Amino acid sequence: MPVKDVVRIFKALADPARLRIMILLGRRELCVCEIMFVLGMEQSRVSHHMRVLRDAGIAEDVREGRWIIYRIPDASRGLVEGLFTGALRERIEGSGETAADAHKLEACVRENIRGRVCEARPRLEGQ
Repeated sequence: MPVKDVVRIFKALADPARLRIMILLGRRELCVCEIMFVLGMEQSRVSHHMRVLRDAGIAEDVREGRWIIYRIPDASRGLVEGLFTGALRERIEGSGETAADAHKLEACVRENIRGRVCEARPRLEGQ
């Protein structure tokens, strides 16, 4: 992998919101409504962050029925998992933000945000 591609990945991960999104995507695939719910962000901000992560090659979107689902591409999964290991993983997982995100993600799944919220609102660009 060329150094410029590695730099693009690190730049993408240098933003706290994008780092939190990648931690969430490491747990499961998510639709934009779920990311909005967990991080408390507007759809436009989520779309912007996802565009940066896609451009860096560490996230992708796929259509599944009515939804656009965001996930870590198979080709990048090993790289991403390798970045979040050891002491760095312990620090990230030990942070209050990511612990709160994990709890909100559990609530998101339990409350069926994808089915309840995404189906109830009009289609937005990037969904």
